[in-house]
Amino acid sequence: MKNIAIIGSGSWGVALGIHLANLNNNVKIWSFSEEERDLINNEKKCKFLPEAVIPKKLVCSMNYEEVINGSDFILHVTPSKFTRNIFKEYKNYIKNQPVIICSKGFENETLKTLDEVLLEEKPDLKIGVLSGPSHAEEVCKAIPTVLVIASKHKEIQEEIQNAFMCNHMRIYTSEDVKGVELGGALKNIIAFCAGAAYGMGLGDNSYAALATRGLAEISRLGTVLGGQKDTFYGLSGLGDLIVTCESEHSRNRTAGKLIAQGKTLEETKKQVGMVIESIDNIEVAYKLSKKYNIEMPITETVYKVIYENFDPNQAVLDLMNRAKKMEN
Repeated sequence: MKNIAIIGSGSWGVALGIHLANLNNNVKIWSFSEEERDLINNEKKCKFLPEAVIPKKLVCSMNYEEVINGSDFILHVTPSKFTRNIFKEYKNYIKNQPVIICSKGFENETLKTLDEVLLEEKPDLKIGVLSGPSHAEEVCKAIPTVLVIASKHKEIQEEIQNAFMCNHMRIYTSEDVKGVELGGALKNIIAFCAGAAYGMGLGDNSYAALATRGLAEISRLGTVLGGQKDTFYGLSGLGDLIVTCESEHSRNRTAGKLIAQGKTLEETKKQVGMVIESIDNIEVAYKLSKKYNIEMPITETVYKVIYENFDPNQAVLDLMNRAKKMEN
């Protein structure tokens, strides 16, 4: 039995909390919202997961110290754009616990990955990254799921693997922190594009080409940024790409679909109702591709669609009419 702190009471934070509490761990979740705290504690419900049943061993608090004190490890599960500010608020309560990043994205202003953000704020911090093909809606129902924990510290790999594993969740280990983190962040871009393809009424051929060439782009940029190529063809790359591109649970796919159907960015955000990481990730990946001179035609084209009002139908034609090339 572990004492586990979770920072963030969105759908993924609560789903992880439900999983861990059902394995007889004591779980405390931090929330910024009185409404979410009271709903979790008093009614044992989560507004983002209406079908979920919250166990008694999971409680919610708005007090960082109360959540973190006495914990064995901390799961950081907040939207990427809030990561630095929220970490600043709770970092002084950390003693020697590792922080496991469960968010997927970048810091827009600096183009940094989230592990870089946390280590910049607290250089002595021990870090892990938990990622892979997983929807909160399924994890909270104990549907079989497989994830990967990446850390430079073997003891963190083993601790997370032992805490999470059961007959409906399998955990693999990795030392490639950068690769696992980048796979989870960059696949959101291709999921957005998959949704756009669906919204435009394109077929299975188009989707398969998009996913395959999208993975090639992810791998090209990811390896330049320090990830290992094989990682992008594993759970946190290819695996996460498949589940996010194909599932109606994916808010990134939904956002792409709505944009392709003519919704504005603001209308799309309002209809989805939760943070859409792909919107920010597309901008960051586009800037990184220019910084490192990496060819990323899909990313560049979808950037133009979102931020320059480029017509999605013309975007497809432009991609199809690019110069002839070898595949590899």
